[in-house]
Amino acid sequence: MSLSNIRIVLIQTSHPGNIGAAARAMKTMGLSDLCLVNPVKYPDPQADAMASGADDVLNGATVVSSLSEAVADCQHIIGTSARSQRTLRWSLLTPRACGEFAAKSAQTQKVAIVFGRERTGLTNEELELCHQLVHIPSNPDYSSLNVASAVQILSYESRVGHLALTEGGAEQSASQEADAEVLGEEIVSAADMDGFYHQLEALMVETEFLNPDDPRYLMRRMRRMYGRINVTRSELNLLRGSLSAFQGRKLQRRKTEQD
Repeated sequence: MSLSNIRIVLIQTSHPGNIGAAARAMKTMGLSDLCLVNPVKYPDPQADAMASGADDVLNGATVVSSLSEAVADCQHIIGTSARSQRTLRWSLLTPRACGEFAAKSAQTQKVAIVFGRERTGLTNEELELCHQLVHIPSNPDYSSLNVASAVQILSYESRVGHLALTEGGAEQSASQEADAEVLGEEIVSAADMDGFYHQLEALMVETEFLNPDDPRYLMRRMRRMYGRINVTRSELNLLRGSLSAFQGRKLQRRKTEQD
C-alpha cells in the first residue's frame, strides 16, 4: 500500500516525452499515481513512445488545472527545488531523507512529490503550498537535471525507503511510536489545512498581527510549521474552533462598543 500512496505531480511539463519518461521511471520503482498540472502538450504520441511499457501509468494519469487541486487529498506535500539552501529560507531534505519520509508517511497517508517546469521550476506561490522541499545535489558545473531523471531519482529513493520498512525489519523509532498514537485517527488533507490557513490569515490581519499588504512571509512560516506535523481531524477542529471563538469575541466587542 505504501508506494501506491505516493503521487508524482508534474507542473506544466512542456515536452510530452518527459511525461512518458517520468511514467516509465515511476513504474520501474513501483509507483503508479501520476498527476499532470496543465501539461503544455498532452496526450501526445511522443509521451506514449517514451513511456515504453508504462502505458498503464501514463493512461491512468490525472490532469488538473492547479497544484491545489492536484494535492487536495494529500497529507504531505514535498516540492523539488534546484535552488540550494543558501538561496532558500527553509531546510532542504536530501533525496535519501525524502524517500525515507515519503515511504514511512505513505504507509497510512497520501504523499505528493511535486516537480516544476523544465526551465523555471516551481513558482514561489507553489513552493508555499509545500510542507517540505527536497534538493538533488547535482554537479554545480552542470546542474541542469531533466525532470524525468529527477522523477527517477526520487522514485528510487522512495522505493529504497519502502524496502527498508517492509523487508529490513527496521526498528521502530521514537518518532514512529509517536506517529502510531494517531494512526487510529484521520490525518487531515491539504485542502482541510488550506481552509484553516485562510481563517488564520483573516484573523491575524483583522487583529493587525499581520501586515495586510504583505501577509505572505509569516503565513509561509505558519504553513511550514504545521506542515511538519500530522494534524488530526480532532486537532483541526480544535484549532478552527479556537479561531472562531476569537472571531466571535471580537465581533461581540464591536457590537458592545457600538451600543
